[in-house]
Amino acid sequence: MIGRITGTLLEKNPPQILVDVTGVGYEIDVPMSTFYNLPNLGEKVALVTHLVVREDAHLLFGFLTEAERALFRQLLKISGIGARMALAVLSGLSVAELAQAVALQETGRLVKIPGIGKKTAERLLLELKGKLPVGTGAGTKVGAGGTAFTTVPDAMSDILNALLALGYSEREAASALKGLPADSSVSEGIRQALKSLAKP
Repeated sequence: MIGRITGTLLEKNPPQILVDVTGVGYEIDVPMSTFYNLPNLGEKVALVTHLVVREDAHLLFGFLTEAERALFRQLLKISGIGARMALAVLSGLSVAELAQAVALQETGRLVKIPGIGKKTAERLLLELKGKLPVGTGAGTKVGAGGTAFTTVPDAMSDILNALLALGYSEREAASALKGLPADSSVSEGIRQALKSLAKP
């Protein structure tokens, strides 16, 4: 089991990143909560990871905090919740926000996440009650590196691809992009787009 990776951040194509570890490039899927706080390209990054082995693929998921990984693993234990849906949950809500939703049994916050209907949301809240990691704040970062808000020329394209990868339709994604400033960075653009999409 690959439990931790430290290397140089080579590519950011949300929700996937590429990390070079002594010449070997690891493709890692990360939730938006981690993506927002990645360092700039070319800088060192450290992630705790979870390897999912399937018949047709080995998928590596990475997280900046132990709390995110613990929640991801807890989600995977729930019947009908796969790695992609668990990643979508972590992209739609922070660990603290999900903990609050579970404590208050708020299905409304979960059904806003693509792919999660009312029944799935109710099951998630029921299954997660009393099982969330202790200290469900942001958690301790694994490695150094500030928030990356680098402006990219084709940022809008990256933001659109990220929203589509999270399960939003092209119409929803395009609508969310319309409200963004033209000079939005990828990280900030995704954050703002998800906020607008979460509104009733």
